[in-house]
Amino acid sequence: MSTHTKGDAPIGFPEAASDKGLKSGALGLMSSIVIGMASTAPAYSLAASLGFVVATANGDGIVGVKAPSIMLLAFIPMFFIAIAYQQLNKAEPDCGTTFTWATRAFGPRAGWIGGWGIIAADVIVMANLAQIAGSYGFQLFGLDGLAESTFWSMVAGVAWIIVMTYICYRGIEVSARLQYVLLGIEVVVLVIFSAIALIKVYGGSAPEGYLVPSLSWLWPSGMSLSALVTATLIAVFIYWGWDTAVSVNEETSDPAKTPGRAAVISTLLLLLTYAIVSVATVAFAGTGESGLGLANPDNSGDVFHALGPSVFGDSGMGKAMEILLILSVLSSASASTQTTILPTARTTLAMGAYKAVPSMFARIHPKYMTPTVATVWMGAVSIIFYVGLTLVSGDVLGDSIAAVGLMIAFYYGITGFAAVWFYRHDIFTGLSNFVMKGLFPFLGGVLLLGAFVIASYNYAQPDYGSTTMGGVGGVFIIGIGTLLLGVVLMINWNMVAPAFFRGETLSKRTSSELVLMVSSMEEDTVRLPDSGLPDIIIAPDLSNLPEGMTALDLQSGEEIENTGQLRALREEQAAEDDKDQ
Repeated sequence: MSTHTKGDAPIGFPEAASDKGLKSGALGLMSSIVIGMASTAPAYSLAASLGFVVATANGDGIVGVKAPSIMLLAFIPMFFIAIAYQQLNKAEPDCGTTFTWATRAFGPRAGWIGGWGIIAADVIVMANLAQIAGSYGFQLFGLDGLAESTFWSMVAGVAWIIVMTYICYRGIEVSARLQYVLLGIEVVVLVIFSAIALIKVYGGSAPEGYLVPSLSWLWPSGMSLSALVTATLIAVFIYWGWDTAVSVNEETSDPAKTPGRAAVISTLLLLLTYAIVSVATVAFAGTGESGLGLANPDNSGDVFHALGPSVFGDSGMGKAMEILLILSVLSSASASTQTTILPTARTTLAMGAYKAVPSMFARIHPKYMTPTVATVWMGAVSIIFYVGLTLVSGDVLGDSIAAVGLMIAFYYGITGFAAVWFYRHDIFTGLSNFVMKGLFPFLGGVLLLGAFVIASYNYAQPDYGSTTMGGVGGVFIIGIGTLLLGVVLMINWNMVAPAFFRGETLSKRTSSELVLMVSSMEEDTVRLPDSGLPDIIIAPDLSNLPEGMTALDLQSGEEIENTGQLRALREEQAAEDDKDQ
């Protein structure tokens, strides 16, 4: 067997010869993990979500001390989808991720809408991240008046978007080095916060209302189905963002393995972080509705800001730690702003490379080897969206951010089902394949589909969110409306440039497909009108492989000439899969 090198593509599969021009080998496993974790903005996600999880109604009471168990439950679908990403990335490490993989599994229209889901979610959430970064930037310097000003927070937020867009433009290595610093600040401060809070709890010096942690907090017993679903829906999206580690796959040292491993490790580290911090915070503050209690509405928007002074005290060191706590949330939002640009730019780059959007989005900087047009457009559109909705209505902006959950569930769910369908011929070839390529991705897809349906129902209620239109909740209308806007844009582009939608630039296939190797000269050969072309798809037993010709295994890039070579390759791939899993 010989390995096919990128050059002439197999006939009917022109994308196999494509090279997007990103800087390969720039990132290792650790850098990819850092990018994956930083994208979720752990400090900010906990600060903004934990209070709402605790205060979720549960019969006559609230979720309360069961909040840590909700963090564990929310991890399950995210872990399953991370496995789906890992398996799909093994077969095709393409920076288009969901866009590319859904196209392979279900066809171009499913892939296009999956890519649109990523882009739309990232553009909308940028407004929230920029707003937080701007506000916390002022708080860091004691400028509380400016921090409370919508206008000045917007100005500072726009500045953050510009700075982070420029850093992403300058190169993936610059972005990764900054992420080490920003994530390091977050994690160190969160660990210190949790340690001091627990020391005070066990030492009896925590404020009135504190609680001693119990293992029962990690199990959701005594919760109604409604409370379980509502609280988990809030928590499940604080894990969102780890897939950035996979979107930079073409820039890693081992594209087929490193990004998938980074995605799985990132979700596990996030689980550990969220579990420890949520237990410490619930224990220290309690779940009361007054004072420092996490169910107090005054604390729900930012639990760390409310608890910081009590945890760290009034000493000089305590004041310094309060500043660092503010800095951790600022660095969290800033890091996530940057890492939100990365996957959007690379998804758009892939869509441009395969002509699913205008080809200008596939342009790469000759020196920095980054997606130039895609990165700049991401920053510009985010600014326009953020400024526009801020000036129109803060309520509409808030509901838009809440609607992001629908888009996340949509494109994560598609990815889970895409893995199952893509590997449908391999699922029953062994236990590890059944679990890793079938069961886990399927369960992840089902759980996210369920989250999408339930969230849609909740968001459609007129009393959900801050806006309503025709008696329907604004969050639902914005979320579903954004996805439908993608359908309209897709139809328009299909009319303008149909090549992608005909499967000419990115074709549908399965994991174990063999295709006929035909040189570009062969494609240009003069033929009689009725002579036709040889079969493009080669049967698994090579029965339709023309004599003297070669088949290409698209998963490995190996050239196959006989069934013995194919059998040896499949055995080698199975052994490699067992070793990785």
